[in-house]
Amino acid sequence: MYEKLKEGRKVVGTRRLVRALLAGEVQEAYLADDADLFIAREVRDACNKMGVRLVVVPTKAELGKLCGVEVKTAAAGLLR
Repeated sequence: MYEKLKEGRKVVGTRRLVRALLAGEVQEAYLADDADLFIAREVRDACNKMGVRLVVVPTKAELGKLCGVEVKTAAAGLLR
């Protein structure tokens, strides 16, 4: 399921993801299950508004690793 995120063009980070979502550039969004509630709400609301599928990843560390970055990340998105 996560292969697309590893190989495709992506945005990493909550601010970048929300901007890209609202611009209609994201085909699938990813959210860490241990993300802060404020971040989770912001990402879920943007996904619902734009009709984008949201995939939940167990931890921020795992999402960061899937994105190929050396830091934990709460949210990321696969670009169209």
